[in-house]
Amino acid sequence: MEEAGTRSGKTRSSPEARTFRSYAWHTRRVLTSVDHVVVAVADLGAATEGWTRLLGRSPSWRGTHPGLGTANALFRLSNSYLELLTPIGAGGLAELLLARLEGEGEGVLGVAFGTPDADACAEAFRRRGVAADAPVDGIGRDAATGAERRWRNVHLAAAHTRGVLLFAIEHRSPPEALPLVAPTGSPTAAVAALDHVVIASADPDASATLYGDKLGLRLALDRTFEARGLRILFFRVGGVTIEVVGRLGAPVDGAAVDRATGLAFRTDDVAAARSRVAAAGFDVSEVRPGHKPGTRVCTVRGGTNGVGTLLLGPDPATAGGATAR
Repeated sequence: MEEAGTRSGKTRSSPEARTFRSYAWHTRRVLTSVDHVVVAVADLGAATEGWTRLLGRSPSWRGTHPGLGTANALFRLSNSYLELLTPIGAGGLAELLLARLEGEGEGVLGVAFGTPDADACAEAFRRRGVAADAPVDGIGRDAATGAERRWRNVHLAAAHTRGVLLFAIEHRSPPEALPLVAPTGSPTAAVAALDHVVIASADPDASATLYGDKLGLRLALDRTFEARGLRILFFRVGGVTIEVVGRLGAPVDGAAVDRATGLAFRTDDVAAARSRVAAAGFDVSEVRPGHKPGTRVCTVRGGTNGVGTLLLGPDPATAGGATAR
């Protein structure tokens, strides 16, 4: 996992990269945020308890999806939310989850992008050559109170998303229906926001076409790191980075699918967050300088339901303290 905005590396200036940048800047964007990230889990209760300890805050929602056979726990952050999702009965989504859990185990299942208009979003995708279903109404019901949240989803055909579940969501309920829960301890030691999502790709050019040309995300950087054997593309939307990582020199496999492998979270004080997470029973690395100047990071090594997890924050030794973005 890399931290967005790296210290060293060679910026690519290929015609393809310039085309992606131009497209992203001049195309009307229908995706405005990384609304949330979905993590498939086998035991929702245990996963919820673990992520409560890791994030330093309780979930904002625990509920079910009537008719879909699934239950979830949602952790609201300042700029996105994390959804833990598990099968509990019969339904199309439950079948998808069971297949994922049986075939690959737990981990990041997909990414939901926010849109203000599901109908316009679906039409824009079709114009760009992406097979998109008509918007579908969704409903979630709080397990304890019976409160409901409503939305509309635009699902993208799996054949067009390179193996990662990608969809757009237009929320129909007010933001206060999913409140930000106060941290359980010191606010500076809690996870505050999502910083980036890591996508491993065997064909970075094809992935760049998907996230740049098809989804219309802005390509902020396209760099090669020869010493580490990596090419990394940074797509930005709503203050969050989609980080596509490919191996230099690896044969391009057009049949291979991408994998969402990790998440990086922002915290105001990474040293305090590291101490808190270690005290909560996680195996966590020591704090080290981040690849982005002015940041420090630490890695959570296990206990995250198959999600590679990085904590990232400003380096207090840097004049003014760089913002981890």
